Amino acid sequence: MAAELGHVTVVFAGQSESWAKWIDHQIRAAGRGTTLVRWNPLRRPPTAEAFTELLGAPGRVLLVIDDWHERLGSERFEAWAAALRRVLPVYQDRIAAVSITARPMPAAAIPLAPVELRGLRPEVARGRVLECAGIAAPGTLIDLRRGPRFPDDPPDVWQVPRRNRRFIGRTELLEKVYGAFSAAGTDGAAVALLGPGGFGKTQLALEYVHRFAGEYDIVWWVNAAQRVTARQQFADLAPALDLRDAGDLAATITAVRRELDRTFRPWLLVLDGAGDPDRLVDLLPEGRGHVLVTTHRSEWGAHAENIAVPAFERGESVAFLERRTERLDDRQAARLAEAVEDMPLLLDQTAAWLDINPTVPVDDYIRDIRDGRPDRFGVMPSGHYPESFEVAWAKLVNTLREGSESAWQLLNLLVCFSHDVVPIRLLQSARHGDLPPELAELIAEPSSWNTALRRLSEITSMRIEYEPGPRLDTQTVGTLRMHRLFHRFVRSIQSPADAARYSAAARKVLVSADPRDSSSAGNWARYAALIPHLEPSGALDSTDDDARELVLNCIEYLRMRGEYHDGWWLSREAVERWRVTSGDTDRSVLVAVHQLANMLRRLGRYEEAEAVGRQILGRLARHADSVRPIEVIRAKDGLGGTLMALGRYDEARALFEEAAATAAAELGGEHVPRTLAIRSNLAVALGLQGHYAESLALHRSVFEARVEVLGGRDALTLNSALRTAWMLRLLGNYREALAIQGHNSRVHSQVLDRTHSQTLLAEHNLALCARRVGDLQFAHAMLRGVREKLIRRRGPLHPETLMVSCDYAMLLREMGQTGEARDLAEATATHYAAQLGDRHPYAIGARDNVATILRDLGEHRAALELSRRTARQMRKAVGRDHPWTLGCAKNEVAALAAVGDVAAAAAVGRETAERSARVLGDTHILTISLRAGLALDLAELGEREEAEALHEDTVTRLTALLGADHPHTRGILQRHRPYWDFEPQPI
Repeated sequence: MAAELGHVTVVFAGQSESWAKWIDHQIRAAGRGTTLVRWNPLRRPPTAEAFTELLGAPGRVLLVIDDWHERLGSERFEAWAAALRRVLPVYQDRIAAVSITARPMPAAAIPLAPVELRGLRPEVARGRVLECAGIAAPGTLIDLRRGPRFPDDPPDVWQVPRRNRRFIGRTELLEKVYGAFSAAGTDGAAVALLGPGGFGKTQLALEYVHRFAGEYDIVWWVNAAQRVTARQQFADLAPALDLRDAGDLAATITAVRRELDRTFRPWLLVLDGAGDPDRLVDLLPEGRGHVLVTTHRSEWGAHAENIAVPAFERGESVAFLERRTERLDDRQAARLAEAVEDMPLLLDQTAAWLDINPTVPVDDYIRDIRDGRPDRFGVMPSGHYPESFEVAWAKLVNTLREGSESAWQLLNLLVCFSHDVVPIRLLQSARHGDLPPELAELIAEPSSWNTALRRLSEITSMRIEYEPGPRLDTQTVGTLRMHRLFHRFVRSIQSPADAARYSAAARKVLVSADPRDSSSAGNWARYAALIPHLEPSGALDSTDDDARELVLNCIEYLRMRGEYHDGWWLSREAVERWRVTSGDTDRSVLVAVHQLANMLRRLGRYEEAEAVGRQILGRLARHADSVRPIEVIRAKDGLGGTLMALGRYDEARALFEEAAATAAAELGGEHVPRTLAIRSNLAVALGLQGHYAESLALHRSVFEARVEVLGGRDALTLNSALRTAWMLRLLGNYREALAIQGHNSRVHSQVLDRTHSQTLLAEHNLALCARRVGDLQFAHAMLRGVREKLIRRRGPLHPETLMVSCDYAMLLREMGQTGEARDLAEATATHYAAQLGDRHPYAIGARDNVATILRDLGEHRAALELSRRTARQMRKAVGRDHPWTLGCAKNEVAALAAVGDVAAAAAVGRETAERSARVLGDTHILTISLRAGLALDLAELGEREEAEALHEDTVTRLTALLGADHPHTRGILQRHRPYWDFEPQPI
């Protein structure tokens, strides 16, 4: 009996899970046994026997009182209150109660004398709990940081909409979600709430988040209906995790995901309204936390455990309706629920309609919903929804038209924005002249504005969130979300005149909100917020110059953020729509086409990019008299970039030279930013042609001009310094290149962050510089890190990743890891051939690297066959005098020597060394190493005198170039066979 008296049964409603678990933990920590009982009065008949069964548990019974009673209809509540009054005298000495609600206690609960826990310090609340449980306060202090967090203390990181106090039912679904997460233990889990629109998936997820918030340290809600919005909101978690925004959105997302993967803090991520999982999969961490998705797409089953969300059960519908409005009895609530098929969205909206139309007989309204036709209420049936739904919405809309004109006008404007997050702040800050006069006056008056929004929210079930107003003592509406079904319905019934008028106003609001500077990181959140509204506002179909400029700025934002797929889609849509109304040579069309080609090139779709580039140049040529010079300059520059990627370096150079000359003449000289950008591209093309000295000189010139024009820490200036160091390394000036690149990498990480694409390129070059001066361990650590970051950000097949993989494979070879090197080199060569074609210089060079590794592995015949083929193909691809051709020939010499054909090796080696001296000079590292190899072959053929003289000359030159202790110098002194490896260059 003593053991029973020491036991405590904690009884709670499901919504108070966090409080119940905290109370349970405090009692157990004091040494008492406990039982947690989740009690749902909706699932039980309101009888004294039900209370007697509950109170028959051993020991004391501690009731956790919240505001659950408000969710019961009046009849059901009174029945439960009567039952409690009958049993309370019998069990009074064994029952205690705590209150966790700030709302007034109902009269039936007052005899329980509940003890207030909210608003207290954790240690005070703990003392009250123990007192209620009949437990003496312990003599030693307890560390309250251990165990569940005190429910009044929010999670460390919290971004979630406010709780829906009208939520009711769904107990089994909530327990199913909780069970799915709990079953995963510490492995992490993902759950997708799956169901049609209007079935309450978002509200279910919201209730789960608030009910179980005490189990998490990080809770982050993402509106996932629009990919751009979802990615930006996910990246917004970075500062809360003490991470910097990397500039490149994909890099920031990767950093956030990596932090969630490795943290030990429990976290919950919600993706609300998610569409195609393939477009959001990179937002799914794989750590120990939980991901909760709401969606109508069953494909999420490949990434999460799908839990179907049906319509309400009839009992839930009745309880919800009776709580939502006092006008319904049980019979009427059941009939209305049947009429709207127990759909939560319609239940809420019809109950709201009844409340605001108190003189309309309830039975008449239900009859209209059940038996009426939409056309009786001014709406033509669409066939998209059940007629009962359309009747309910038609009556709701008519009520707005007739009884709240300002709210109806506001609704017409709001549906011209995206339903997911209506831009309330933009409307509040809009210029007076951008809005219809009646709405301009409404929005200018805060009280009228908030009243209209609240009215809309009450009638249409829009979700509103409040935030502090201009004065600290006021609250104003901050965000608003409209259900997509209702949004679509209202758009469908707008008259053409209203649709045109309000869409035009929406576009003006968006245009006024355009910062007009997509390169500034401070404006990126604004552009991410604007993009979802371009389509519903009609901006993509507008002929207005300002609206089109907004679209182009959004496209440029996507390019700056590295969001190339979304940028491709938006630029393609702009091109296709604007061409119809404005023709091929309209300025906005030309800029959009330029961006389309740019996005295709960034996505590695080079042939498509070339087709787009050539089409636009052809069109410009046909309308040469009416085209501005900048359009031709931009088109040639863009096509040149694509041709470089395709390996057509001579054509690219010619286009850049033409564009640079025209830009200098038309735009104000060689030192204006646009001309400098083209000259920088020209320098890259020169380097790809193998003209390293010319490329270096031009990169230096551009660098110096950019320092003068843009400053030393501008991203473009940093890129010029990087390119300068790259060319110095290719010319064999390793130590100077390392000095420049070391400083350049540090500044990159300060200005652009460590995960930005350009920063990773700087680290890539730093690793290559370190390798060339012999610091292989540093080079390995750096290059491996860069490759891992790129794989996470871009995937293993992205051009940037393949470039690093090619270099990393040859570094592994140099470090003796030939097996891993071979696998990676072969894979890289295969991917290059698949993406760029078998005859592209990068595919050929990557195969030549494989031949070098085969020779190391003793597969001499296979190495020779592959080396001969790549040397022949490279000669055809870039010409006999290109450094890549000379390098392939150098490896062919080594392969010939390896199979014993020394005479052939010497012949090829002599001819190649002579060409290298003529093209690159006697002091270039490639020329020197070719002569070193020739010396070995001559010695093998018995031509000792020439061999020795050549050997001494190469040692002298290498010592002067690299120093006596450099690995290359030591290798030549020890008469090791020199080799060459192919390095793709960044474009």
